[in-house]
This record gives sequence, structure tokens and C-alpha cells, in this order.
Amino acid sequence: MKPNEKVATATTADGKEIVLSRHDQDYSISVDREVLMTSRQHESELALARFGCERLATHRNPTVLIGGLGLGYTLRQTLDMLEPGAEVTVAELLPQVVQWNRDFLGELTHHPLRDKRVKVETCDVVDLIRKSRSSFDAILLDVDNGPNAMTAPGNDWLYRRSGIEACMRALHAKGCLAIWSAHVDKQFQRRLQQAGFHARYFRVTAYKGSKAAARCIWVVSREKRSLPEMPESNFRKA
Repeated sequence: MKPNEKVATATTADGKEIVLSRHDQDYSISVDREVLMTSRQHESELALARFGCERLATHRNPTVLIGGLGLGYTLRQTLDMLEPGAEVTVAELLPQVVQWNRDFLGELTHHPLRDKRVKVETCDVVDLIRKSRSSFDAILLDVDNGPNAMTAPGNDWLYRRSGIEACMRALHAKGCLAIWSAHVDKQFQRRLQQAGFHARYFRVTAYKGSKAAARCIWVVSREKRSLPEMPESNFRKA
């Protein structure tokens, strides 16, 4: 059995080590030896784009913000769903992760960063959301472990009421906010209800062929009719 190969490393502002590793043809990214994502299990990253952009497939010039580039699967799925006139902004905090996608990971997802519809902002997506007003048709967030932020304490703000309200302000009136989460968080659900937003969550599989709905995608909007209905065999609405 081949060992994992350390391909590249980076250090976060708070001193944590991020490692890109390869095993045969598979890649993974870990923080302080905790695996955050792997190319073996990327179905939920695809689902984030499918649910968040479901209603945009026929729009001529949709605008989408993706928080967190990761291995590029959410970006790839978003581009595959949208028309040529779309504009997709990717906010990635670490420039090294962007470079890894260009140098090592592009073949996994057919080089989405080469698409002319993509604009990469090397910044904290929080800063971009705070200063945006009615700018996006969809915001897709995969910046941490979900509402229980794990890798950076500052990510907690995104999942508090103030953060969700800021996301709503950054969206067009009928826009959708989609959030990747490792699990269903009932406290987060109550927070959304108390804020008066419409929300729905979907249990999704971590990898193709799995029967276990091990991940969760939240979709939030001011308009109930903007929430997705996507009956697929490997998705189950909770």
C-alpha cells in the first residue's frame, strides 16, 4: 500500500499547518493533521452547488459567490450549471490553496479556474460579504465545518444571526444562501427561524454510491419559493 505523499504546505495566520497530500490519484487537504476534504469524498461539495444554484440554470447573467475554493468541486459544478453569461466570484483566504488548484488539482475538476466566468478574490469571504449589497443571486459557503466552526474561530460570525443577515443583504431579493455542514445543527435551525428567514436542509451523501446521508446542505432565502426541490435518488430531504 502506497503511503501518503506530502505535496505542499501552508501556514494560516494563527499558525496552523495546512497540508496538501496525495495518495495514488487522490488528493486531500488537512489542517493540523485533521482531514478537511478529500477527492474520494466530494459528492456533498457538488450538492452545495446543485442546491444553491438550482433556480439559476436558465438565468442569462447570474452572479454567484463561492466562499472557499477547496479542491474545486463546488466551483466546477457551479460552472456546469450556469449559462455563458454567468459571473462566479471565488473568495479563498489562502493564496496557496488557489495555487494548489492551478498546479496540482486542476485535472480533478477540468481546470475550472481557467474559465473566463471565474474571478478569484484572495480574501476572507466575510470581508466580501460585509461590503456587498444586493450583489449575488447565490452565495455558497464551504469555509469550515459548518455552523460549528472548527478551523478558525472567526468563522463563527458567518453562522450567527448577524452573519446570516449580512449574507441576505449581499443577495438579490430572491437570492439563496447555501451552506455546507458536517451535520444537522438544531441550534442553527432555530437561529434561522428566529431571524424570520425561510430555510430547508438536505441530508446528502459524502461519496458516490454511499447510502449514508452523512452531510448536510442548508439553503436559506427571504423567499420560500426560491428554496430548491431536487428529488434525486442519492439525496434525502430531512
